[in-house]
Amino acid sequence: MPERLCSEKLRRRSGVKSNSFRCIGEEDMASSSRTLQSLSQDLASGRTTSRALIEQCLERIEAPDGQGAATFTQVDAESARLAADAMDKLRAAKAEPSPFAGIPVSVKDLFDIRGQVTRAGSRVLENGEPAQSDAEAVARLRQAGFIVIGRSNMTEFAFSGLGINPHYGTPLNPWDRESRRIPGGSSSGAAISVADGMAHGALGTDTGGSCRIPAAFTGLVGFKPTAPRVPTTGGIPLSTTLDSVGPIARSVSCCTILDAVLSQEAHALRARDVRGMRFLVPETLVFDGIDDTVAADFERTIKRLADAGASITRAPFPEFADIAPMNAKGGFSAAESWAWHKAYIEKSADIYDPRVISRIRRGSEQTAADLIELGYLRKKLIEGAEARIAPFDAVLMPTVPIVAPRLSELETDEDYTRINLLVLRNPSTINTIDGSAISIPMSEPGAAPTGLTVAGVRGQDRSVLEIASALETLLTA
Repeated sequence: MPERLCSEKLRRRSGVKSNSFRCIGEEDMASSSRTLQSLSQDLASGRTTSRALIEQCLERIEAPDGQGAATFTQVDAESARLAADAMDKLRAAKAEPSPFAGIPVSVKDLFDIRGQVTRAGSRVLENGEPAQSDAEAVARLRQAGFIVIGRSNMTEFAFSGLGINPHYGTPLNPWDRESRRIPGGSSSGAAISVADGMAHGALGTDTGGSCRIPAAFTGLVGFKPTAPRVPTTGGIPLSTTLDSVGPIARSVSCCTILDAVLSQEAHALRARDVRGMRFLVPETLVFDGIDDTVAADFERTIKRLADAGASITRAPFPEFADIAPMNAKGGFSAAESWAWHKAYIEKSADIYDPRVISRIRRGSEQTAADLIELGYLRKKLIEGAEARIAPFDAVLMPTVPIVAPRLSELETDEDYTRINLLVLRNPSTINTIDGSAISIPMSEPGAAPTGLTVAGVRGQDRSVLEIASALETLLTA
């Protein structure tokens, strides 16, 4: 983590009285473990200010021994300061737009921000026209008073679950950073911005696990809502069929707050008791190739749930076995991304990440008949999966079957492809069945981060969040 960064200069810039300012490195590292609820309470009580939160995050971004340069493709320092000062004045006037006004968040480089070029982690779009308006998700965050501190790095055009970017660098996982482990993707910078205290929440996307994978790899919480609940307007698509917009944050409560803003639905969750909950653990596919660490964490977690009175049913899930054959020609992501990228590839193929463009080009091999058949097969798969899940409160499985690999393990294209498919496999099952899912930490403190998926069918977002909150409370007790 960055060295102690407290200074009189920082105190003066932040506007916080010196006896209430906490320096980076003190107590809870000043911000890196705080929830949106606790930050809201600190702002309301005057223990901190929005300007102070912004300055703390900027200090971390700018730390010479930190990951800021690889985590962000653009940092909006001055505009964030201006917005923070405005929010502090509104709060003083009892006119803040929400209890969370003034809290800094990062925005994935996939979303339009007014006046900025949306690069999507690529060099292909770097000379594009600045956006004329905010993406709808960004606009909703701003309306609630959240402050955009910068654009977070990502896999080019969101087409990978690993988070590697040859153009802007790859932010390193905070766990075992000396070994240079990957952050997970495609919302790589989103996760690292929160994990390293450079933001207090992050806006990401999830087409096959891109919020949940980096959350699982870094000990955070990542939520994939039912796709239509949050508009994708103003975001560069990967798959218009599968794309969803979700948050990465430090707790289920944090993700619930952000989801409420993004979906414009009430975020109050009723407390639920784990006792009597019925969980389905699918035995098909999701445990293939699992490593010892993830397997041990999952089994320990399931035992804790059973000991707390939950009912655990392990059973086959045949629909999951149908997904790979259905996507043998590249699936929706390849076909729909090819339609979007075709003109760019004709002009600028040489500046794409080779590992990304090869996957996009698979879409050129699909016919209209292939895509129609794909839609039919997915509809049938969803019907079967929903019927199988119906008797249960939720599905539980490891978010990713392995711990975050080292960058050195991904040097060859063969290894990259194999590990990428393995990392995407479990979370993408939920996108395919049009469901809702959240990844919460299930590892022991200080150990390699691993994630537990809590999933439900489409429209069960509230239930998934409530169950995840109950499990989070049990697992952190």
